[in-house]
Amino acid sequence: MRNGFKGMVVALGVVAMMAAGCAKEEVVKKDEPVVQQQTVKQQEPVKQQEPVKQEEPQVAPPKQEEASAAKASEAVALETVYFDFDKSDLRQDSRDALSKNAETLLKQVADAKIQIAGHCDERGSDEYNLALGERRAKSVAKYLTTLGVKADRISTISYGKEKPAVQGNDEAAWSKNRRAEFVIVK
Repeated sequence: MRNGFKGMVVALGVVAMMAAGCAKEEVVKKDEPVVQQQTVKQQEPVKQQEPVKQEEPQVAPPKQEEASAAKASEAVALETVYFDFDKSDLRQDSRDALSKNAETLLKQVADAKIQIAGHCDERGSDEYNLALGERRAKSVAKYLTTLGVKADRISTISYGKEKPAVQGNDEAAWSKNRRAEFVIVK
């Protein structure tokens, strides 16, 4: 009885191997890219043509509004705001800097739009740091609106740990990378 059972198992194994080895279609794994064969046609020789002279495009002079906004944004320097490790709440020194920034935004570039970029140090995952950078930027934007800057002038973006201000793996470098920076957009 044992020999009959062993023989049956062996026979089933042989049949299974034969069935598996006789595949008529080519099987492609999901992880492997499927490459389609392309037919290559021989190209005809390229006839040489004389180079065409291109005229330089004429640049219209910038509008007076754009020129004044560009000059104003060049002259305005907004202070960077720094954060504690794993925090998005504003420290007192950050609030003082934001008060100066709000005054500048309201008086010197009253019509300009700004973008607040939230940054993090290198510790933590990409996803976590992007979310933390976004919370930092929104925290700064919310505080600026309480100081009188209109919300429609402010946009936020998070770079997470992708754009460090200082390279390094110590607290001195990390403290400079946990920040919110300002860019005058228009």
